[in-house]
Amino acid sequence: MNSNGDSQSARARARVPGPSAATPPADQSGYDDRPGPDAYRRPAGGRASVSGAASVGSASVGGRVPVGAGRASVGAGTASVGAAKVGARASVVGGAGRASVARAAVRPVSPAAGGGSDPDDPHGRRGDAKKILTKAAKRRRRTNVLTAAAAVLVIMLGVGVVGGTYFFDSLDLPEIKPESQTNTILNANGEVLAKLGDENRTVVPIAKVNPVIAKAVAAAEDKNFYRHHGIDFKGILRATWNNFTEDDLQGASTITQQYARNAAELKGINVNRKLREAVIARKLEDKYGKDDIMGMYLNYIYLGEGRYGIEAAAQGYFKKSVLTPQGQKNAITPYEAAVLASIIKQPEPDPNGHQGYDPNYNLEAAKGRWEYTLSNMLEEGWITPEVFAARKYPTNIQKPAKNKCKACVAGTPTGIIMRHVYAELTAMGISKAEFERGGLTVTTTIDSKVQKAAEKVGMRSSKSSPMNDLPNTYQAAVIGIDPTNGQVLGYYGGDDPNGLDYGSYLNSEGDGFEGRGQSPGSTMKMYTLAAGLREGISFKTTWNGEKKRPGGKEISNAGVEGNAVCDGQIKNCDLEKATIRSYNFPFYWIADGIGREKVIEAARDAGITHMWPDAAKDPVDLTKTDASLWKQDGYFDNEVAFGQYHVSPLEHAQGVSTIVNKGIRNDVHFIKKVETVDQTTGKKKTIAAEKSKPKKVFEPDQMADLEGVLAKIPGTSGNNLANGRPSIAKSGTWEFNKGSGDCWFVGGIPQFSATVWVGGKNNKVKLREQGGAEMYGSGTPAQIWEDFINAVTDAKDMQQESFPPRIETGDANHPLQNGIKPPPPAVTPNPATPGQNQNPACQFLPELCQNNGNGAGQNNGGQNNGGNNNGGQNNGGNNGGGQNDGGGQNDGGGNNGDGNTIFPGGPGNDTGTGGGQFDGQRLDGDG
Repeated sequence: MNSNGDSQSARARARVPGPSAATPPADQSGYDDRPGPDAYRRPAGGRASVSGAASVGSASVGGRVPVGAGRASVGAGTASVGAAKVGARASVVGGAGRASVARAAVRPVSPAAGGGSDPDDPHGRRGDAKKILTKAAKRRRRTNVLTAAAAVLVIMLGVGVVGGTYFFDSLDLPEIKPESQTNTILNANGEVLAKLGDENRTVVPIAKVNPVIAKAVAAAEDKNFYRHHGIDFKGILRATWNNFTEDDLQGASTITQQYARNAAELKGINVNRKLREAVIARKLEDKYGKDDIMGMYLNYIYLGEGRYGIEAAAQGYFKKSVLTPQGQKNAITPYEAAVLASIIKQPEPDPNGHQGYDPNYNLEAAKGRWEYTLSNMLEEGWITPEVFAARKYPTNIQKPAKNKCKACVAGTPTGIIMRHVYAELTAMGISKAEFERGGLTVTTTIDSKVQKAAEKVGMRSSKSSPMNDLPNTYQAAVIGIDPTNGQVLGYYGGDDPNGLDYGSYLNSEGDGFEGRGQSPGSTMKMYTLAAGLREGISFKTTWNGEKKRPGGKEISNAGVEGNAVCDGQIKNCDLEKATIRSYNFPFYWIADGIGREKVIEAARDAGITHMWPDAAKDPVDLTKTDASLWKQDGYFDNEVAFGQYHVSPLEHAQGVSTIVNKGIRNDVHFIKKVETVDQTTGKKKTIAAEKSKPKKVFEPDQMADLEGVLAKIPGTSGNNLANGRPSIAKSGTWEFNKGSGDCWFVGGIPQFSATVWVGGKNNKVKLREQGGAEMYGSGTPAQIWEDFINAVTDAKDMQQESFPPRIETGDANHPLQNGIKPPPPAVTPNPATPGQNQNPACQFLPELCQNNGNGAGQNNGGQNNGGNNNGGQNNGGNNGGGQNDGGGQNDGGGNNGDGNTIFPGGPGNDTGTGGGQFDGQRLDGDG
C-alpha cells in the first residue's frame, strides 16, 4: 500500500476545524448525534473533540486513534458505521485506491445557535439549519441533483438506443404491392360502358408524369420532400409546437411516411403506429429514390369523388391525362396541378367538421389551399414569379357525375354484355386474378348506334317497340352482327343485367349456361338446306307431304294440312315452295335420307356449338362430340331438321351470319382489344386482340342458291326493308300448349345480320299478338327485325348492297326425293272448227284440205287454232319449225299456204291454222 497516497486522501477527506484538534478519549461521550456542517462542541472537561466529515469510501490510518462510538455524516444524510477505532485496518477495495473503514464513524458536534452551546445540555442542540447552510452547500446539492438526472437520462438514452436499434432491425420493409386499379370497358366508339373495380384508379409511371404534378403535390403536402430522408424533424417540432399553441391540429407526416402507412397497412393513431411509420419511411428512403417514392405516392393517394391516384383525378376533374407532356395541348397546367394537389389534405367533406378541399363542395377553402400550394411552389423555385403573378383559379373543373354507380351500365340492358366480356377475357388467357388487379382497358365491339337501336326495338318499355303493348310475361332478344368479321354490334338480352340472359343463356360469371336456350323452329331449316345442298339436293326436287314417318305418325306442318299444302300438290311439293311457306315434311325426309348427323354438322359448321336434347339437362357440345352420341336414344332425331332442339340465340345468330356472309364463318365476339399501360413508357400496349380467321364452311354457289330462295321470304311476310334494300330471311315458330311458344325471324343484308327471338319471360307462355291472334315468326318478331335493320342502316348510313345472283345447284332428279308426280292429262280429240281466216276453198273442196293439219293437234281447232300453244305442248313446235303452230314462230303467218300447189299465193293463216301431226311446213306452206 502507498501510505503517502493514503495519507493525502485522508487529509483531503477529514478536516478538523478550529484552531486546534484535540482527540477525545476513547470513552468520551456527549457528542450530538445530529449532523451539521463543520460543527463541533467543547466538552466540559476542556478537551477538544474531533469533529468534521469522515469519508467512508477511502481513509488513511496513521495510527490507532480511539474515537469511541459515533456517526459520520456524508453530505446531507447520515451513515451509521457503528463503534470502531480509527486505527482499525483499512481494506482496499477494487485496487483503485478506494479504502473502506470498517464500521468507523466520527461523530460531529452540532454548534448551538449563535455559535455557542449550552454546557448543561446533554444533547448539544444545534441551531436553525436554513441559517447554517452555506451557498457552497446549496451549490453542491444542486450539482448532485443534476448529476443524478443526467445519469438517469444517459441510462434512458442508452436503453432507447439499444431498444430503437432492435426495433429498427426487427421491422421489415413490407413488399410494395401494385395498387389495385380500375378496369375500363369501352364501346367501339370509345365511350365508357363501365368502370369495374373497387377503386377508380389507373397506375401511371412517374417517369412519364408531367413534372409539374409532382412539384405541386410536394408543395402542398411536404415541401421539404426533396431534402429530408423520410422524416422531417423540423416539421415534427413545428407541428408539435403549433398543436400546443394553436387550436388547429397539424400533422407532421412526410410524403414518405404517408406512403409508408399505406404500404404497411397501418391503422389507427397511436405511438406504435407512428414509430413503425417512421421506421418504414426511413427504410423506404434507403431503398428507393425520391422519384420512385413520389410515383408510388401519386398512384396511391385518394383525391375525392371516388378517384384514386393522380391519373383518375386528372381525368375526372379536368378530362386530361397527367401523361401528356408539359407544354403540349391538353397538358395539365401548374394551376390545375395545384388544384389537384390541394385536394389531398382532405378530399371529402366531414359531416361534423371541415368540408374539405374538393372545389365542387367547398370552393372557398379549396381556393385558399390552392394559394398556399402555389406560394410554396414559388418559394421552392418550381414556378416562376411571372407564372405566380398570372395565376387564375381554373374554371374548367368538371362537376360531379350524377350517376355514382361503379359501372356506368349498371342497372341497364347494356350491363348484361359484361358477362360476355368476362368469358372472352378468359378465353384470351387473361385470368380472373389479372383482371381483378385492374388497369385494363377493354374495347368492345358494341356500336353505340346499333346498341341503341337493339334496345329501342326489343324493350317492352320502349314506346316504339312492337313489344310495347304485349303482356309483361313476354320477352324479346335482339342481336346484330357484322357478318364480315363476327363483331357483335348490338345486343339486347333482357332488361335485368343481373338476370337471365335471353340472348345467350350465359350465366353471370361468364363460365357456363343457365337455362336451356330456345327451340329455333323453322329457322333451323337453313342448316338443313345447307346440308342438303352439300349432298346435291336441288330446290326443284319434290316431296310427299302425305308420307308418314316410321310408326305411322304424321309430320306436322304447323296447322296447314291437306289440299291447303302446296296449292293442292301435297304429294309433289317442290323444295323451294316448301322453304318459302315453311312446310316441315321435306326437311324431315332430307334428314332421314342424308342422316340427321349431316344436319347437325352443318349447324355446327355455321356456328351452333351447343344443343340441348330433350332427355338431358346439360347441353351437348357439338364441337367435342359426333354422330356416335348424337344418334343415341334420348338425343337427337330427325326433327332436328326443323328446330325441335334448343339452341343459344347468340350461337344461332352466328350461324345466320355465316349464311348471310355467303358461307364464310367469322366467330362472333364482343372484344376488339385489351390494353394496359406500359409502366416503362407510359403508353398503352395491346395485350390481347380479336383475331379474324374467316373460314369457308359452305360452297359459294350453294349459298347463292340458298340466298336466292331466302330472298323471297321478306316480301312474302310483308317485311321488305326500306327503299327496296335487298335482304334474306327465314321465319320460325315452335309449338307450345297447342299454340306458339318460340317465335323467330332471322336474316339480314350483306353488311349486317339480325336475329330476333320472342318468347316467354322466365317460363314459356302461349304467345298471341296484341289483337289476340296466334303469334308466328312472321308477326311481331318479323316487325322487330324490319325496324331494327332499318334503324341501323339509317343511323350508320349504310349503302345498299346486293347478294350475288342466284346459281341453281343440285340434281332435280335426286334419288332421295319422294314426291309423286301426277299422270299426264288424257288426250281428247276436238271436233274441227273453222278458223276465222280458213281458206274458203276448203269449204267447197274439203278433200283438198284433209292434210292441212286442222284439228290434228291435242288442242287444235276452234278459235284457238294456230294460237301460241296451238296443237298442245309439242303441236307445231316440232312440226312447224318453231315453238308455235304453223310455219315458224308466227304460226302460219303471212307465208301460210305458200307451199300449196293447188292454190298458190293464198293469204296465209294468221291464227296458226294447221299443225297437228302433219306440220304446216309440209301442207300449209314452207313456214
